[in-house]
Amino acid sequence: MTQQDPSTLSTHPDTPDQVSGATAERSPSRTIRPRISALLCLVGFLAVYLIAVCTPFGQRAENALFNSNGANPAWIYDWSGTAYDSPALPPLDQTAMPTLLVGIAVIAAVTLVRRRWWQGCAAAGVVMATLGSKELTRMILPRPDLVGAHVSLTEPSFPSGHVAIPAGLALGAALIASPRIRPYVTAVGMLWLAVTAGAVQATYHHRPSDVLGSTLLACACYSLAARLLPPAAAPDVTRRPRALPAIALALSAAGALVAGARDDSVTQSLVFAAAAFLCAALFWFTTAAGPAHTACRTRPALG
Repeated sequence: MTQQDPSTLSTHPDTPDQVSGATAERSPSRTIRPRISALLCLVGFLAVYLIAVCTPFGQRAENALFNSNGANPAWIYDWSGTAYDSPALPPLDQTAMPTLLVGIAVIAAVTLVRRRWWQGCAAAGVVMATLGSKELTRMILPRPDLVGAHVSLTEPSFPSGHVAIPAGLALGAALIASPRIRPYVTAVGMLWLAVTAGAVQATYHHRPSDVLGSTLLACACYSLAARLLPPAAAPDVTRRPRALPAIALALSAAGALVAGARDDSVTQSLVFAAAAFLCAALFWFTTAAGPAHTACRTRPALG
């Protein structure tokens, strides 16, 4: 008769407490980290300012994008609020402040419903930090007249406040959204940002450097907030539908092209559209996060 080593025999606990304690195991759960760091965004912001604002060739290049025709030839002119008694797409013209207030209210409501207090505070912080840093940098960063430009072109406009609103709100919404709908929130935010960035350029309210500067500030605030969140509150890694990145980028490119187009210059239209699409691409790569670390969760084992 074959004998077995008693040490290899399985023992059965006598109580349910022993069962639950003996069968517990650990399973990893990944959290995300932005692919573009806050430091890299701030370095890009400073580089855009130094090249486009603080050099003669940068000022000449951007000033050459403005002509005497004004905003009328812009395709989006009738929806920019510039025309008399015309509606304005949020957050253009007088809709900027209402858009900001509604966006903050939506973030607060989602925070209450999902009970994600850390993420809600971080999302609101992204919005406030984006707008605050925009105001601060506009006050302390001068625009020297290095090329003898017309007086209408010497007013400081770096970075853009109109672009800071959709960038900050969309990034805040992506931070507080549930993992299931986060990819779609990101895609909608990209399109909104691209259209806004193209519109403010085509109507001669801002230069390409202005819209890029605001987007980089918003991405820096988002990256910092996502990194500072405690592991328990950090968003989980989510799988995006395979076709979504291509669709989102294509829609953003189309929106940037339409919003940035003008009847009087193909060159200006292409430059404005390229800058607006670059804003959307920065937004996408900032929110397209990769795994940062693993956090262990306790899970009961079967049997």
